[in-house]
Amino acid sequence: MEIKIGVQDTPREVALDSNDNPDDVIAAVEAALASGGNLTLVDDRGRTVIVPASKIAYVEVGAASKGRVGFGG
Repeated sequence: MEIKIGVQDTPREVALDSNDNPDDVIAAVEAALASGGNLTLVDDRGRTVIVPASKIAYVEVGAASKGRVGFGG
């Protein structure tokens, strides 16, 4: 599934694909916002993304992303 995170004072959003359950991602976002700590997510390639909860503007949890066109890494 695709996750997009808007970060305050940053013109671009953080986008990642994850194999996690959408409910688990939403729970992690809510826990980070409630605690004021960091939101930590791992993408489908094993990379870790850490965003301070105080800087989160929005989080968009979408359906599974389609295959992308272009060069892959």
